[in-house]
Amino acid sequence: MSSTEETAVKPDDISILVADESHECYVDTILDTIAEAAKVRGTGIAKRTHEYVATKMREAKAVIALCGDDFAGFSYIETWGDKKYVTTSGLIVSPKYRGLGIAKRIKNMTFSLARVRWPHAKIFSLTSGKAVMKMNTQLGYLPVTFDDLTDDEAFWRGCEGCVNINVLRERNRKFCICTAMLFDPEEHLPAKIPQSVIDRINRLEGKVSHSAELRD
Repeated sequence: MSSTEETAVKPDDISILVADESHECYVDTILDTIAEAAKVRGTGIAKRTHEYVATKMREAKAVIALCGDDFAGFSYIETWGDKKYVTTSGLIVSPKYRGLGIAKRIKNMTFSLARVRWPHAKIFSLTSGKAVMKMNTQLGYLPVTFDDLTDDEAFWRGCEGCVNINVLRERNRKFCICTAMLFDPEEHLPAKIPQSVIDRINRLEGKVSHSAELRD
């Protein structure tokens, strides 16, 4: 019996939300789920602390999936190179909720949120996952060389925990096992996101109004 059959959960039972401080109670579960998934894949991860993830929630830079009060999935946003580059990171779905299309819904939300918050930033991905590559392609990402990505050393330090770090080093950070993909906002129409989220972002950033093109 599959996990979805065991839980008898339908896709409509899952809520995809821009996380806030009320979701901090899920942080330890999120970190444990990410760590377990990395063990199964046999890859390393960029380790994050409880406070790091909680801050992402408070700053409206994270998306969480819930089935009622039960954790179902998560992802967060990071900026690099003086906010000229953005990544949507840490995408994870709880094992018992896999097979419901949650990863794609989370990816779509973080992607739209990133585009609204940093409309001129290039959004990139460094992944070896076939499913992530497919989602990226559907969103408009294109394969690029590593030279097209950020040169922010803070980003590249995140690769230190990967089992393939020696490959990256030996090739002078020009390529590795992962595929580099990039979304250039100049080649696409503006993104949209719920007005309630835009209002929250404006309050966080001390803004009075926001461009109407970002509204529903």
